[in-house]
Amino acid sequence: MQEHFLETVRGWVREAGHIAVLTGAGVSAESGVPTFRDAQTGYWAQFRAEDMATEAGFRAHPEQVWDWYQHRRQLMDGVQPNAGHQALAQFQAAHPGRLTLITQNVDGLHQRAGSTGVLCLHGDLFANRWLDTPRNCCHIDDAVAGRPPTCERCGNQLRPGVVWFGEMLPLAVFEAAERAAQACDLMLVVGTAGAVYPAAGLAHQARSASARVVVLNPNPSELDGTADAVLRGTSAALLPQLLAA
Repeated sequence: MQEHFLETVRGWVREAGHIAVLTGAGVSAESGVPTFRDAQTGYWAQFRAEDMATEAGFRAHPEQVWDWYQHRRQLMDGVQPNAGHQALAQFQAAHPGRLTLITQNVDGLHQRAGSTGVLCLHGDLFANRWLDTPRNCCHIDDAVAGRPPTCERCGNQLRPGVVWFGEMLPLAVFEAAERAAQACDLMLVVGTAGAVYPAAGLAHQARSASARVVVLNPNPSELDGTADAVLRGTSAALLPQLLAA
């Protein structure tokens, strides 16, 4: 039965003028990237994950939160894109303009695999930005080293360039993702439980705009009922089969 659905979805891929792909934490987990909470081992197990991912938590304990994100960055040492990342990048290269990649992941593995124009809904783990509205004196390249680095003149602090709990998604990025969802003929929802909004809402937008929606996930997701087809398996196993040129 799964093979029948695979062949059907392969046909949809061939027919689609434009494909939108929404990826989640499961795609990164296949490369060995710890999930947000799985990274809290050893010393970090004593802290609540939520306290490490809010503006209030950062303002209360900037050194602690900065060190936590440095720890998460270090966990990426040696992690490589997997076959799912590579299949998406190869399809983009072989079919320019036909695939828009939208991700909830912050680890940069899609970009390292060669994907271009990636819409990162939740930011970039390896980027920094100013905590407060930057003044003319605030230049990231001139920040004074510290935990966290600061502006030498006004004391503004650098923070990780990720979206914390309670923060809005980057508006321009999300608007681009909505346009892709509404304009696509096919949306692949890969490696996500479909429980985090507004990202999960993109699948509903695609379906409302008459696109086919396909869920690829090893386990049931909250978007299964929205999908035209559900394929059980990992992105590393399924995407190379679906996107082979």
